Amino acid sequence: MSTIYKLKTNASRAGDEEEEDAHAPVVTTRKHSEGFVPVKQKVLILSSRGVTYRQRHLLTDLINMMPHTKKDSKFESKDRLYELNELADLYNCNNIYFFESRRREDLYLHIARAPNGPTVKFHIENLHTMDELNMTGNALKGSRPILSFDKTFDSAPHLKIVKELLQQTLGIPKGARRSKPFIDRVCTLTVADNKIWFRNYEIRQNEDSEKDPVTLFEIGPRFVMTIINIIEGSFGGPVIFKNDTFVSATMARAALRKQTAQRYVNRQENKLEHAVRVKQNEYPEDPLEKVFA
Repeated sequence: MSTIYKLKTNASRAGDEEEEDAHAPVVTTRKHSEGFVPVKQKVLILSSRGVTYRQRHLLTDLINMMPHTKKDSKFESKDRLYELNELADLYNCNNIYFFESRRREDLYLHIARAPNGPTVKFHIENLHTMDELNMTGNALKGSRPILSFDKTFDSAPHLKIVKELLQQTLGIPKGARRSKPFIDRVCTLTVADNKIWFRNYEIRQNEDSEKDPVTLFEIGPRFVMTIINIIEGSFGGPVIFKNDTFVSATMARAALRKQTAQRYVNRQENKLEHAVRVKQNEYPEDPLEKVFA
């Protein structure tokens, strides 16, 4: 009898719990104390075929700076960049850094917000890695940075988009995997000459009271980014901004070769004109010059 009583008691308790659960509110996600669900930022970083060793070292430096990244092997095709959205979905990433190398000397950076966009395309110039600079700064690996943006980023709509993308990718989220709960470096992004200049510094405190309490020492890497265009979607869609002042490196090299060839043509024309002038200014032969010869 005791066994039957226990079975009936447990069944009635289970039924009461089911009724309470039916009337209880459904909680889908665990929300933040301020009332919103925090989005974890993860960045998929990869490159195309044909990158040089300096460009590959830049990828390594960025991966060391950003512990919330996922690295993938080199992407085969440059014509099907929309497939990077599926790759980011497999890695559970919502941001993409794709480095595209052309002619083994030009480097382009695509920063995209997967899967809905936008996408910003940059041209990387004046690239210097940590090994090349050999600076004295040495921050803790995996530490969180302070992002310092120039006030020019708030002056134009396209710069606001770039600022938001850089904040979501360069800023390491709190509690990210492999990150350290320290802030000992500063990443500065400055707009000058229609270009974005990137620098990375270590924050070092001075024990000497006569000196400044905080000093910045550059770590690296350093590079300059030029905005080419902004696409509404992720590697696809209409172009919402285009930099009309941008001149590609291919056109610049072609203009330089044309200028060099024009100098050669000018030298040949000057030689021909000189020969014509010499022939026109020849003195007539004097018949008395050979009298006493």
